[in-house]
Amino acid sequence: MARQRYSTRTRWEPLVGYSRAVRVGAHVYVSGTTSTNAAGEIVAPGDPYGQTLQIIANIRAALRALGAGLDDVVRTRIYVTDMDFWEEVGRAHGEFFGQTRPATSMLEVSRLILPEVLVEIEAEAVVDEEGAGKSAADRSPADASPPPGEATEP
Repeated sequence: MARQRYSTRTRWEPLVGYSRAVRVGAHVYVSGTTSTNAAGEIVAPGDPYGQTLQIIANIRAALRALGAGLDDVVRTRIYVTDMDFWEEVGRAHGEFFGQTRPATSMLEVSRLILPEVLVEIEAEAVVDEEGAGKSAADRSPADASPPPGEATEP
């Protein structure tokens, strides 16, 4: 079965040896994603809600690059550095996934890759070949920061 990869070309991907997302058949796996912009800077430091909006915009970009959308997401895993962020993170997650309602977990971890990173999210999707990437959930919320530049690897 063919494997497609998506890379944002961050400094971590080649160093650690991973892809932002991988598609095999109808399944798309998005690696742990943080609130980075196209320049590799952390968006919304100190703001778990703002970071979550950027993270999901980044996940959306990875899914789109591999022919999927947010409506295809069946599971997310949310990592927070403080469980007291659960409401803000959950609200942002719900703005994107309120209709799709994937299975999810939220876990508190002692730290993430950088001190200013408060949230990291992984996603898994199963592509509906007929309507991938065309849902209303894929287009909302409108105020989310734009996703980083897309780069597809063969």
